[in-house]
Order: sequence, then C-alpha cells, then structure tokens
Amino acid sequence: MDERKKWSQREEDVKLVTKPWGNGKIGGVSGVGELWLNYVRGENVGDEEKRYVFKKLYIKKGTKTSFQYHVNKLETNHLISGSAEAWQENEKGGMEKSIFMAGDSWTIPCGRKHRLIALEDMVMLEASTPEVDDVIRIADDTGRPDGRIEREHQEK
Repeated sequence: MDERKKWSQREEDVKLVTKPWGNGKIGGVSGVGELWLNYVRGENVGDEEKRYVFKKLYIKKGTKTSFQYHVNKLETNHLISGSAEAWQENEKGGMEKSIFMAGDSWTIPCGRKHRLIALEDMVMLEASTPEVDDVIRIADDTGRPDGRIEREHQEK
C-alpha cells in the first residue's frame, strides 16, 4: 500500500457535494459545488467528530450563493481563481460590497449576513468551524430552505 494513502487523499477520493451554482467536474460527477477536503467519500457529518471543515468550492460565472448568515459557524475564505462581488453585513447592520480577485482572503464572523456573486468562474477555499448545518437563508435563487439540504449532501 502506498504510504501516502494512510494519511492523505486525492480530490476524487473526498466527499463531493453538488450545488445549484456548482461548475466542478470531479471523477465523472458534474455540478460539483464543494469538495470537503477533510472528509473521505462515504463519510457523513457526525461519523467522526471534526474540529473544522475544509472545502474547495467551484462556482459558475453569473450565479449567486444564498444570501445567508450563520448563528455559530465562523468561516474564512480564500479565492484561488476568478473574481467575485461579495456582500457582507457590517457592524452597524448595513451591507457593504467588495470585489475579490484571486489571492484575496476574507472572514465571515458569526451572525453576519453575506452572499457571493461569481463575476467569473471561481474556485475558492473555505475553512470553517464544524457547524455545517448552521445556515439561515434570507434569499436563495433556487428556493433552498435553511440548514442542510440532504439531496446536496448525499454521495454521488
């Protein structure tokens, strides 16, 4: 057995999550929105306690993530490629717009409303606390409800 396989995996071996805005194609699966890099295929949230979640996201040009906030989840993002219009609530409750380019990083504090709009096809990394179901959606172009969406989190 390859010694590396004991403690690492390739993208095609990690948990795949499809999203309406996903444009990744991994191992024959299209519409991949997220790769959960610290989960292996077949592993579900709660199977093993994780202290963080590390994801790679693929977002199609012209699509939007949910306008949402998290009660307990804290996340930091890093844009690998593409560009995005980002909206985030400030300390006074107003919304601020930023344009992010490849190489930019940003943090979304708990309770802050936020949304991304892909100006180009995007690839980004997200590191967060483990509360993956802590999603309160204010608006979603595809009508998705709050929390975990089982059909998105099922293995493909």
